[in-house]
Amino acid sequence: MTATQGYFDPRFETVRELFNEQLQDPQARGAALCVTVGGETVLDLWQGVMDKDNQRVWEQDTLVNVFSCTKPLGAVALLQQVEKGRIELDSPLVEIWPEFAHACKDQVTLRHVLSHRSGLSAITETLPPEALFDWSAMVAALEAQEPWWAPGQAHGYAPVTYAWLLGEPLIRLAGERPGAYINQHICQVLDMDFYVGVPDSDLPRIAHVSRLRNQYGDQYARELFASMARPDSLNFKAFGNPSSMMTSTNTREWQQAEIFSANGTGTARALARFWQVMAHGGSFDGVHLLDSSLVTKMQEEHSSGVDRTLLAPTRFGLGVMLEQDYEGGGFGMGPTAYGHPGAGGSLGFCDPEAKVGFGYVTNTMGPFVLMDPRALALSRAVYACLKQSD
Repeated sequence: MTATQGYFDPRFETVRELFNEQLQDPQARGAALCVTVGGETVLDLWQGVMDKDNQRVWEQDTLVNVFSCTKPLGAVALLQQVEKGRIELDSPLVEIWPEFAHACKDQVTLRHVLSHRSGLSAITETLPPEALFDWSAMVAALEAQEPWWAPGQAHGYAPVTYAWLLGEPLIRLAGERPGAYINQHICQVLDMDFYVGVPDSDLPRIAHVSRLRNQYGDQYARELFASMARPDSLNFKAFGNPSSMMTSTNTREWQQAEIFSANGTGTARALARFWQVMAHGGSFDGVHLLDSSLVTKMQEEHSSGVDRTLLAPTRFGLGVMLEQDYEGGGFGMGPTAYGHPGAGGSLGFCDPEAKVGFGYVTNTMGPFVLMDPRALALSRAVYACLKQSD
C-alpha cells in the first residue's frame, strides 16, 4: 500500500495515523479525507490506488462516486429556488409540474420530497435497465406512480427517485438541467472539484469502485438485504428498479448521468468545502450559497422513527440526515451535526457548533446502511482532537 499523502495539522496527527492504519487492510484500495475547522483546513489526506488492477496511485485530484452524499447538493439547489421566491416549501409540486397530479399526488409538496415523506421512494412497475439513463422515462414513471403511503403520513428514504422528484421541478423552475445547475450555482461558486455528470476531460480521474468481500454489515444492513430478496418489496424496488442502479457504477453512462440522488463524483476536499460553508449558515468568507433561515430549516427535524425503506431508525431534516443516538446512526461529533452518508462508505457532514466541515471518500464499498465504521472512526478521532485542544 502506498504511503499517506497530503497535509495534516500536528494537532490531528492521531487522525492521520488512523487513516493510514485503515488503508493497511488487505482489501483496502483507496481513500481521501478532508476536514476544515472554521476557516482552516486541518486535514487533507489521500492514499492508495484508484484502478481495479491496483496500478494507478490515488492522486490529490482523484475523483470518486460518492453516491447519496450528493443529495444535500440537490436539496440546496431546490432551496435556492425557494430563496428566489420561485416556489414555497409547502407548494404542491403540481403547481409547476401538472403531469405529476396523477394517482393522488396533487398534494405532494417540496417539503414532503426533501424530508422523504412523499411516499414515492420507489417505482412499482419494473423498468428496463436503460430507463435509468432516460430522463423522460423516469419522469413518466414517477408521474404514473401511486404513492406507497399517504404523503406526509410516514417517511421512507428515496435512494434514487429523489433525483427526478427534485430534478424535474428544478428544470421547470430554473430552466437548467440538474447537472449544469449544480455545477454553476454550487460547485463553481464554492470552487468544488465535484460533478453531477462528469465531463469527458475528467473521466480518467475517476476511481474504480469495488466492494469489500465477506462482510455483512450490522443488524440493520442484514435486515434490509433480507427484505431486498423479495422482488416486489418497497426495499428492493427502491434500490433495484431499474436493475442498472446496482450494476452501473463504473460505467461511463452512470458517470455522465445527472442523477443527483446518487451519482455525484468528486473529492473529499470538495465535500469538506461544501460542509464548511453549511457549518457557517450557508455563507462564509464572502461566498453565499443559501440564506441562513433556509439552512436552519434544513436542520429542523421533519422525519423520525423507523424508516419504511431502510428498516432502521432515521431522522431527516430537509435533504439531510440528522444526528441519532445509536451506534452507526450518528456522525460521531456534536448533537447538532448533520449531513449525509453515501452507499459504501463516503460521508459528508458538518458540525455547526464546532464549525467543522468533513469529507471522506473511498472506492472500497462497505455493506452498512447508514454510517460506515471507517468514516465514523475518523470523525470520532477528529472530535477527540478538538476536545483535547479546547
